[in-house]
Amino acid sequence: MIRVDNLYKKYGKNEVLKGLDLQINPGGILAILGPNGSGKTTLIKCILGMVLPSKGSIHVLDMAVKDNWAYRSQINYLPQIADFPGNIRVNELFNMIKDLRQQPDRKQQLIDLFGLEPFLNKKLSTLSGGTKQKVNIVLTFMFDSPLIILDEPTNGLDPAALISLKELIREEKEKGSTILITSHIMQFVEEIAEEIIYLLEGKIYFEGSVVSLKKLTGQTNFEHAIAAIATSNTDA
Repeated sequence: MIRVDNLYKKYGKNEVLKGLDLQINPGGILAILGPNGSGKTTLIKCILGMVLPSKGSIHVLDMAVKDNWAYRSQINYLPQIADFPGNIRVNELFNMIKDLRQQPDRKQQLIDLFGLEPFLNKKLSTLSGGTKQKVNIVLTFMFDSPLIILDEPTNGLDPAALISLKELIREEKEKGSTILITSHIMQFVEEIAEEIIYLLEGKIYFEGSVVSLKKLTGQTNFEHAIAAIATSNTDA
């Protein structure tokens, strides 16, 4: 599904990614974790072709990312902050994306799931942060895709919407999609993710299951296990 080989990325003198090697197989839910500045966002943007690596290569769906755009049509991406013009109405945005993709969609099902019917004729600038996030989630899950990337997907969601999001993620996993998630909400990660990749200072310091992370750190609490792996590698 995704292969990253010897990936480096520098911004001036700041080396953000330092020789990353990563193999992500098809299917399953994987969380990419790490503190601010660990390289999570840069890695995601390199996979999406939004950032060019300084060195190394990336293949997605058996296609090289470099000098290629076709593979992106196979990815559904939820950015941490989706910046759409505020004067567009919600339904206009949905229809615009639908016209661009020209694929079968499940727009109405998702509108019903997140209770967005009353907001369809409202401009995006008038919506609360949580409602905007629901709109972004609908856009992300409207179309089938083998690869879904979710950057901080829980931002602003109420408990009912969070439950619906988790149901959607599990449904996509059952359909065979690969889901990559970044999140600072460890309870959400522990509940939804099957595998964890922990980045620190541009390197992978842990790769495996939640259970194996707890075993490695001797912690029974996931948040404490994450803190332990971060502290031990910082001290090292």
